[in-house]
Amino acid sequence: MKAIVAHSRFSFGSRTLDGAQKERVAATARKTLGTLVGELLGSYLVADEIAAQAGAEPDAPEGEIWIEARFSFSPPAEDLARIEAGLRELVVLRNDLVHHFLDQHDVWSPDGCRAAQEALVAAYDRISLHKQELQIWGRILYEARRQHAELLGSDESRDFIVYGIAPDGTVHWQVSGIVKALKEAARELTVEGWTSVEAAGQWIAERYPELLPAKYACRSWRQVIHESGLFDLCYMDRGGQRAAWYRLKQVSGKAGNLPATT
Repeated sequence: MKAIVAHSRFSFGSRTLDGAQKERVAATARKTLGTLVGELLGSYLVADEIAAQAGAEPDAPEGEIWIEARFSFSPPAEDLARIEAGLRELVVLRNDLVHHFLDQHDVWSPDGCRAAQEALVAAYDRISLHKQELQIWGRILYEARRQHAELLGSDESRDFIVYGIAPDGTVHWQVSGIVKALKEAARELTVEGWTSVEAAGQWIAERYPELLPAKYACRSWRQVIHESGLFDLCYMDRGGQRAAWYRLKQVSGKAGNLPATT
C-alpha cells in the first residue's frame, strides 16, 4: 500500500528530473495504515468523475517547466464502495490485532486459545484477500508508470523538458535551456550590467555544448537573443571593434547605462 501511494503521483521540474520521487517515498514510509487508506481512496482509487478532474497546480519555480503526473484506478461505483468498506475494515482489523486482541480473547484457557486461533486464521484469510487485490492494483500502476517512463524517455519529451522545444518545433523561450544558459553566463560575465554576446557564446559552448543556436534553429547567438524576446540587445564600439551586448529585459523600463567603452 505504501508503494502504491508513494508512486501513484509525482511532480518534478526540468532541474529536478533525477531523484524527484525520493522525498515522497520517504514521507510515505512514515505513515500509518489509516492515513495510507485515506490517501489511497483520495488519489489512486477514485470515481470516474473525480479522476477526470485536474489537480491543483503546483508551486513551480519561475522560468522552469514543471510536470505533475497522477495515476489512478477507477473501478465501477459498486466495486469502489465495496473496496472502500473493505479497506476501512482492514484498518479496524489491524488496530484490533495490535491493540485489543488480548483484551478480546482469553488466551489463558484452552477454549480461549482455540477461539483466539480461529480469529487469527480468519484475520489472516481476510488480510490475504486484501493483499491479492493490492497486488492487482500494484501491477496496474507498474504498467502505467512503465508506459509513462517510455514517453518521458523519448527524444521529443527530453527536448521539451530539458531544452524547452515542443514536438512541433515551437520553442518555449522562457523555460528553454539556452535562455537559462544565457542568464547564467550573464551572471558570470556581466560588465556594468551588460554581457558580451561573443563572450557568453564561448562560455556556454565550453560548458553546455548541446545548448547552441543551431539546436533552436537559429544562425547566431544574436538571433537567439532576439527571438527569445527576453533580453535587451545593444551594439557598441570597444577597442575599435563594434560588438553586441545583452542583458535581461528591465521590468521597470529604465534604460540603464551601457558598459564603459575604451
